[in-house]
Formats: sequence, C-alpha cells, structure tokens
Amino acid sequence: MIAKVGIIMGSKSDLPVMQDAADILKQFGVEFEINVVSAHRTPEKMYTYAKEAYSRGIKVIIAGAGGAAHLPGMVAAISSVPVIGVPVKSSNSIDGWDSILSILQMPNGVPVATVALNAAKNAGILAAQILASADDELMQKIINYKEELRLHVEKNSII
Repeated sequence: MIAKVGIIMGSKSDLPVMQDAADILKQFGVEFEINVVSAHRTPEKMYTYAKEAYSRGIKVIIAGAGGAAHLPGMVAAISSVPVIGVPVKSSNSIDGWDSILSILQMPNGVPVATVALNAAKNAGILAAQILASADDELMQKIINYKEELRLHVEKNSII
C-alpha cells in the first residue's frame, strides 16, 4: 500500500511523542510512513520530502518538532498538502512554549494546523478526519471511534 500520511520529526528523540500518531493511524487502518527529517540538520532532505510528498501519494503530513520547531512551517511553505504541526516539549525547550509559538504563528498563506503540546494522537486523528472527507469507510471508523469515546466517558462518569 502507498502511504497516505507522512509522519516526520526533527529528531529521533521525538519518536516517543510521535508514535501516538502512528498508533492511532494504525487503529484506523490508514497507511503511513515515519521518518526523521530535520529542518536544521538535513534541510535538503526536508525540501525534497516536502516537494515530492504529493507525487508520492502523501495526502497529509504530520510534522513534529521541539525547540525552535521550524519543521512544520518550512514543510508547509514547500508542500501543497495539508500539514499538521505537533509541538514537542524537548530537553532544550522553554516549557514547550517555544515549540508551540514557532508552529502556531505562521504567516498568512502558509497554514499549519497545530495541535496541543505533545498531542501527536490528536494530529493522527485530524489526519484521518481529513482523509475521511473523501472516504466513507474511514469516516465510519471515525464515527465509531468518537462513539466509543462518548460511551467510555458516560460509563466512567457515574459516581
């Protein structure tokens, strides 16, 4: 199968956070690929990845980065597919605020959907929802998932 979602991160140390996106996409049966693509240490690789994503069948990119967190915005500047940014609280982070603001404060014309700090699972769900807008089978899986969430809360909210 051809990957529909590209999960990229600035460093292998981001994998424990970004794994949540991969896990939820697996749950929905969405094909994905996962790579380390650093905006600062491998800019040529980042450029090629972003430029070729659509032609390779990627429909959504989830990009996680910590610290200065330029990866999501730079990929969005190059690629034509939607980019979801995951701010990662890294060891050199200022409580994650540097990552959040670096991803969130994009100029007009270069949108990056941004999820909460370390919320790669939400990025995976959002990627699946984007794909589901043109895939009824996937949409039903998302509807079922949300119903399971509702039932879980109702079951656990009885005092």
